[in-house]
Amino acid sequence: MIEETVESAAVAVSVDTRPTKIAYVAEATAHGGRDGYVTSQDGQIELKVAMPPELGGDGNGTNPEQLFAAGYSSCFHNALVMVGRRSGYDLSGSTVAAKVGIGPNQHRGYGLAVALSVSLPVLDADIAAKLVDAAHEVCPYSNATRGNIDVTILLG
Repeated sequence: MIEETVESAAVAVSVDTRPTKIAYVAEATAHGGRDGYVTSQDGQIELKVAMPPELGGDGNGTNPEQLFAAGYSSCFHNALVMVGRRSGYDLSGSTVAAKVGIGPNQHRGYGLAVALSVSLPVLDADIAAKLVDAAHEVCPYSNATRGNIDVTILLG
């Protein structure tokens, strides 16, 4: 069953990963860039944004990399749980942590790199790896970043 999930996900990715229908639209507005605040249209997010000390700021607020890490880890975890459920596995107790790095690229801009750390404590390593691979094929963040930034997945 896992192999079927991986194969069907891989076929979908190789064809086209764009949505065929938009089911939900999130909306957020930045005020003041990296030294300001962000809000969401529905009022659920109202956060101070600040440059981290490593980039010359005071670190007195969240930053886009932390927000991206939160979004990617929660989305990937949801994809993992979905793939696990479809394959007959209960992934209670599993976690996904994300690290998002930023640094200069070769084109006088900046680029990102992501490391996802996946914990599936109740599964054997081979099954866990297959589920992680399948989740990486269906996760919208994985599909959006594939070929654009380095994403490393660590299974532990």
